Amino acid sequence: MNTAENMVVIIDYGSGNLRSAAKSFEKVIANNGLNFQVKVTNKADDITQASHIVLPGQGAFADCMQGLQNLDGMIDALQDSVINKARPFLGICVGMQLMASRGLEHGITAGLDWIPGDVIPMQPNDPQLKIPHMGWNELVFPYAGDQNNQHFVLRNVKSSDHFYFVHSFMFKCNNNHHIVAMADYGGLVPAVVGRDNMIGMQFHPEKSQNAGLQLLGDFLQWKP
Repeated sequence: MNTAENMVVIIDYGSGNLRSAAKSFEKVIANNGLNFQVKVTNKADDITQASHIVLPGQGAFADCMQGLQNLDGMIDALQDSVINKARPFLGICVGMQLMASRGLEHGITAGLDWIPGDVIPMQPNDPQLKIPHMGWNELVFPYAGDQNNQHFVLRNVKSSDHFYFVHSFMFKCNNNHHIVAMADYGGLVPAVVGRDNMIGMQFHPEKSQNAGLQLLGDFLQWKP
């Protein structure tokens, strides 16, 4: 099959607010006059045709990983398109966490192992802070240096921008250079991770109003 010229594929594996994600991408495409189609699918063959791949997710790590494994050929198609063919990939919330080596929720579950690290319970240093972390936070860039050197997808993030988080677990990367941005919730928590053609956001850009839509638009224009 040939790759679609500009096809954003959002993976439907029984987890995540697919309608919200699809509508947000459609809005960005319309507002910016971009030439993209959006397709929500649970078919591995559609992944081979995608120019951009989006993996949403909410709930438990193990359940989400099982949902992916239950789709015939899906993990092989992801491996081929994302790792071998280097097509731009966006993981959202648990979709980001699945990029890790392992999830440590209710036992140990192997992840996609695209970015070395474990998904572990959050432990804020302020006992007044509730888990799950639910609400709006700004991003901080402790490892990236000057804001002008930020990742292409985050290059338009302003210090006043806030993004919507809902999570109890965090992605503890083995290597700090895979952490693109963090949020402060009783200590710094990875908010955006990435390497090569892959980026993952712990928050929900599709629920983060204009700041989130800006990120989705920049993801579509990213050419890693």
